[in-house]
Amino acid sequence: MANVAPEPVDPAERPLSAGHLIVAQLEREGVRRVYGVPGESFLDVLDGLHDSPISTVVTRHEGGAGFMALAEGRLTGLPGVAMVTRGPGAANAFIAVHTAYQDATPMILFVGLIPVADRGREAFQEFDLTGWFGSTAKKVVTLDDPTAAARVVAESVHVARSGRPGPVVIGIPEDVLTLPAGSSGGVRPLAVPRPRAAEAELKELVRRFERARRPLVVVGGEEWTAESGQELVRWATRHSIPVLADFRAYDAVPHDLGPDIENGPERGLEHGLEQDLVGTGAYVGSLGFGRGDHAARLLDEADLTVFLGAPRGDVLSDGYTRGLDSETVLVLPGDAQGHCGRIDQFVSAHAPSFVLDLVTMSASPDTDVEWFGAAREAHVRFTTPTPAPEPTASEGSGDAAYVDLTAVMAVLREELTPDAVITYGAGNHALWPARYLPHRAPASLVAPRNGAMGMGIPAAVAASLAFPGREVVSVAGDGCFLMNGQELATAVGHGAVFVALVVDNGCYATIREHQEGAYPGRPSGTRLTNPDFAAWARSYGAYGETVTSDRDFREAFRRARASGLPAVLHLIQDPAVRAPATTTV
Repeated sequence: MANVAPEPVDPAERPLSAGHLIVAQLEREGVRRVYGVPGESFLDVLDGLHDSPISTVVTRHEGGAGFMALAEGRLTGLPGVAMVTRGPGAANAFIAVHTAYQDATPMILFVGLIPVADRGREAFQEFDLTGWFGSTAKKVVTLDDPTAAARVVAESVHVARSGRPGPVVIGIPEDVLTLPAGSSGGVRPLAVPRPRAAEAELKELVRRFERARRPLVVVGGEEWTAESGQELVRWATRHSIPVLADFRAYDAVPHDLGPDIENGPERGLEHGLEQDLVGTGAYVGSLGFGRGDHAARLLDEADLTVFLGAPRGDVLSDGYTRGLDSETVLVLPGDAQGHCGRIDQFVSAHAPSFVLDLVTMSASPDTDVEWFGAAREAHVRFTTPTPAPEPTASEGSGDAAYVDLTAVMAVLREELTPDAVITYGAGNHALWPARYLPHRAPASLVAPRNGAMGMGIPAAVAASLAFPGREVVSVAGDGCFLMNGQELATAVGHGAVFVALVVDNGCYATIREHQEGAYPGRPSGTRLTNPDFAAWARSYGAYGETVTSDRDFREAFRRARASGLPAVLHLIQDPAVRAPATTTV
C-alpha cells in the first residue's frame, strides 16, 4: 500500500537514488536553501538533504514556503526552491507560483506525487500536475526516469532564469525517487544567456534620444546590480532624462546619487560620482498603484519612452490607458510578453547589461531641462513625509490615540541603514512604504507585483536568511499579516531577524475603501477581529510591543531592533485612515 512506511535502509549500503541525485544537482547549481513542509511523498529527497550543505528551512505552511522561495529568487537571481507534497500541499503553494509567474521571478517548486502505478485511479491526494500549474508556470515536468533527475533539475534552473524569468514546477513521484539513478556526480549547470545589444541597435537608440525633447526611461524586472542601477541614473542625470520604476520594482535603480553605500563618500567619488550629483539623481518615482500624479503626467507627456526590463503592462499604464502612443523602445531579454501599445524599436537584451553598454555611447540629447527639473521636484515633494502635528483619532473616538503611519515612515527614513531590505504584501498599508521609503541598493525590496496578500512575513524570513548582515523590515496590514504570520515560528526556529510593523485598523482597508466609493455607508464583509499581536509574537519567543502613538515609535523600533530577535511592533492605526494624505504635485 502507498501509505505504508518502507523498511529503513542504511544509506551507506544503497546506490545513489534519484532523490539523492536531485539534492546533489541542487548543490551543483549553487542552491543554499530549500523551503518546505515535509511530506511522505518525497522522503528520499529529505533523506538526501540530511547530509547536504543545503539548509532545509522547515516552514509552517506551503504558502509560506513558496513565498520564501520567491523572495530568495527575487533577491539573489538564483531560483528559490520550495518543496511540498501532493494534492493539498501543492494547492497551498499555488499562490506563490502564480506570483512568481506574474512577477517574472525565478523559482523552482518540487511537488511530491503518488506512485506511478497508482495514476488515474483517484488515489489518495492525486491531482493533475500540468492541469493545475500549466497555465501559470514557465514549464511543468514530471520525473518518470530516475536517471534523468540531474538533467531535469539543471534544465529547470536554466528555464527559470532564462529570458523572462519565472517558476518551474517539477513533479517527483515517491516511488521513482527511491530508484537507482545510475550517476553520482550530476551534470554541469547550463549557462544562462544574457543577450547583449548589437552596436547598431545602441546607435539607433542614441539617435532616438538625440531627436527627443522629453525622453523618459522606465525600469523594471530582475537582476539589477549596484553598477547598472547607478550608471543608468548617473547617465540620465547628466542628460536630464527622468527615470521611473515599474510597480514594485522600485529598487532597480538608486533613488538618489548619495555616498557609496559600502565605502563612504570618498570611495564613491573615486568611482566617478561627481560632487555636485551627490544627493541628487534622475529617479522621479514609480508607476502603478499609489503612484504620484506627476509620474502619470510624465508617461503622458514623453515623446520617447524607453522600457528597460519592464513591458508597458496593465498596472504600469493605469489599465492600458496611458502612454500607449508615444515613440517606444522596449528592451527585454525575451519577447514582448505583457506589453501593450506601440513599439518602434525592440531590443532582445538583458536590461542591466544593456545599460552598461548604453552609457558608453556618445550622446548629446537636447532635452527639456525644465521638464526634468519639475519632475524631480515633484517627486521629492510627493515622497517627503509630512506627519500630522498631533496623533490622529477617529471622529467620536474620544481620547483614543493612534499611530500616524506617515510619521512612522519619517522615522524609518532616519533610522534604516542604506541597504535595508523592505518587504510587504498587498493592501493599503503598502502605500506608505512604497511612497516614502527610498531605495539606494539593489535587491532591497520584496513585494508581490501581482497583489498577493500574505507575502511580507515569509519574504522577511527569506531576506534575513539570504542576507544575514542586512537590516530587514516588513510592513504588514492586519489582514495580510495573519495570512502567513505563522512563519514567525520559522523565523525563531532558523534564526531570521527582522522587524515587522503590523498596522492594525481592524478591516480589509483596500476593499473597504472601494466600498466607500461605490457603496457609501454600506460596509460589508471587511471587518476584522484581531488578536493582541505583540503578545502573540512573544508567545513564539519573538519580541513584541504595542505602539499607540507615533511619538513612541522611534524608541519602540530601536528596542525591537536591539532585541536580536524577530520582532513585531503592533501599530494601532485610525480605522478611518485609508492612505497617506493627498499631495498635489
